[in-house]
Amino acid sequence: MQPKISLGQTPLIAVIIGFVLSLTILFCFVPKNTIQSSSTPFINENKPVKTIINPDQEKVNYGLPMRLKIPEINVDATIDNAGLTPDGTMESPKSPSGVVWYKLGARPGEIGSAVIAGHYGTWKNGEKSVFDDLSKLNPGDKIYIEDDMGKTTTFVLKNSQSYDPSADASGVFNSNDGKSHLNLVTCEGIWNPISQSYSKRLVMFADKE
Repeated sequence: MQPKISLGQTPLIAVIIGFVLSLTILFCFVPKNTIQSSSTPFINENKPVKTIINPDQEKVNYGLPMRLKIPEINVDATIDNAGLTPDGTMESPKSPSGVVWYKLGARPGEIGSAVIAGHYGTWKNGEKSVFDDLSKLNPGDKIYIEDDMGKTTTFVLKNSQSYDPSADASGVFNSNDGKSHLNLVTCEGIWNPISQSYSKRLVMFADKE
């Protein structure tokens, strides 16, 4: 089965843990206290995938990500760690202003694809979401990650991609080119009040400077 993106209550699946056998990736939307706001992608371990591990990276050289800064769009957000809930979905940001890092994947700066997700849209109290302006970024814009070791790692935006619900999104969580990537994920498009979701998923792909 080819990885794809799907709306509804289907979770975003992305397993980046050692050696496994296959992968299915789907984006979903699970609204909370919003009018037109996106939730983060969710992850469900259905069919794992064989993931290449770099043998030179047994020693952890990067701390846990603590803060995301994107000066071009005035983002300065606390990063929480997101694991999996008992039903296999990825934990979502606790507030519209915060973001989550998928802790079962690469740390920002490590070889591989680190993934950070944030909300999009206006909440009932009128508060805006952290990634409302994510689409305004341009190639070459810089993204900064501060970790708990006091280190700041800089990433440079390479490109972006808008996904349809059924699109192949395997490249969001997986990479085997020996480089360090940071992928920012949110929603965009037209709000559907029936499905309580947006019509598109936006991913910004950045490489370590």
